[in-house]
Amino acid sequence: MTIQVGDKLPQTTFIKATANGPEAVDSASFFAGRKVALFSVPGAFTPTCSAKHLPSFIDKADAFKAKGVDEIACTAVNDAFVLGAWSKSNAADEKITMLADGNAAFVEAIGLASDSSRFGMGKRGQRFSMLVDDGVVTQLNVEGPGEFKVSSAEHMLDTM
Repeated sequence: MTIQVGDKLPQTTFIKATANGPEAVDSASFFAGRKVALFSVPGAFTPTCSAKHLPSFIDKADAFKAKGVDEIACTAVNDAFVLGAWSKSNAADEKITMLADGNAAFVEAIGLASDSSRFGMGKRGQRFSMLVDDGVVTQLNVEGPGEFKVSSAEHMLDTM
């Protein structure tokens, strides 16, 4: 079943690249007591993700803060090292927290996993964005296959 607005996020563990190496991030603790704009990309360094999705959130980071968002996070079914390198190559380190979902546990738990085997990418997460307030989804924007319309930073801001 796919997560819906009003649902509490399930407990999972993300991995974050840090100066001291990979660090486990408990989802319940990460989202507790604050407002987080979370977006998911099918993969770091892929065309739409690199040219449009990540840049939209980097460019609009201040606008999110002005609307009361405490943190912007990106997740993908990639390892923490890949997301760390992608963040550095896009100068996103100060604006976006990268949360690796390397085993697809999070996207499976929320019903937004996808099969990208035909592209040689295996199991991935669908492209989406959500606003999470104290662990509860208050906005959910899931893209159709191959689309990039409703999960952008601009769309999220316009509908907040």
